[in-house]
Amino acid sequence: MKRIGYKIADGGMWMLSHLPLGVLYPIGYVVYILMYYVVGYRKKVVKKNLSESFPDMTAKELRLTMKDFYLNFADYIVETVRLGGISAKEIESRVSYENLELVEGYLKAGRPVVAYFSHCINWEWVTSMGVIVEGENIECSQVYRPLKSKWMDGYMLRIRQRFNARCYAKSTVFRELIRRRKEGVATITGFMSDQKPSHNDAGYITMFLNHPTAMISGTETVARKLNAAVVYFDMTKLHRGRYHVRIVPISEDVSSLPENEVTERYTRLLEENIRRQPSIWLWTHRRWKHKVELPGSVE
Repeated sequence: MKRIGYKIADGGMWMLSHLPLGVLYPIGYVVYILMYYVVGYRKKVVKKNLSESFPDMTAKELRLTMKDFYLNFADYIVETVRLGGISAKEIESRVSYENLELVEGYLKAGRPVVAYFSHCINWEWVTSMGVIVEGENIECSQVYRPLKSKWMDGYMLRIRQRFNARCYAKSTVFRELIRRRKEGVATITGFMSDQKPSHNDAGYITMFLNHPTAMISGTETVARKLNAAVVYFDMTKLHRGRYHVRIVPISEDVSSLPENEVTERYTRLLEENIRRQPSIWLWTHRRWKHKVELPGSVE
C-alpha cells in the first residue's frame, strides 16, 4: 500500500511540476491566505523573531514585512514544486549569478570550493547551478539533512539533483568530498549554515541579528580540512520568479586565518543580506529558543 501511495504522490507532483508558474502562483496566493489569515502558521514565532531582530521597526513596518515574508514563503513552495518539471533553459533565465568567474577559476585550477548559503528564498533554485558551471572533472553539490518522510526525502533528492548536481548527507559529506578529490574531481559544495548547530557541533557564538547566536562551525572545519576556497552566495529576490546570486569571496587561504574567522565573516555577510531584504529569510524556525551567551559576558 505504501508503494502505491508513493506512486500516486509521484504522479501528482509530476503533473503539478509541469504547470507553468503563471498557473502555480495563483495557487501559491491561496496558500498565503491560508497560512497568514486562516491557520496563522507560526505567526507568533515569525513576529517574535522579526521584532527582536529589528527592534527599530514600527508596528506597520513589522506587519508589512510579515506579510511579504508569507507571500515569499508561498512563492517558495510553488517554485519548489515547479523545480521538478522546469527546463534547464527556463531555470537558467530565472537565476543569475555575479562573479561566477571566481568559482570557475578555482575549479579549473582543481581547487575545491566551499560555498556558504542560507535559507534566503528561493534557495532550492540554486541547486540548478550545474546548468552553467560544468566541465570535465567539475562537480556541483550540496549538503542535505535526510527528511523523516521516506517519500519526501526521495522526492526532494531527485529534484535537487536534476541539473548536474549531487546531494551529500551531512553525516558523510567530508568523506565524500575527500573521495571526489582523490578521483581528481574539483567540487563546489553548498553548505546551508544558518541553522542551529547540530549536537556534535559546539558552534561559534557571536552577535547575529541582535541576538547572541551559536553559528554552525562545522562548515569552516570542512573548509580547513579540504584547504578549500570559501565563498558566500548572497541571494536577492529581484521580483517574483527572478533571483540574483552575488558570489562573495570569503577566503582563498583558510589556513592563514585564525579559528572561527571564516564563520564570523560568513555571519556578517549573511546579516547584511537579511537586513537588505528581510522578507526573504526563513523566519518560521525558533532559532533563538535556547539562549547562549557571548564568551566573556557576565550576568
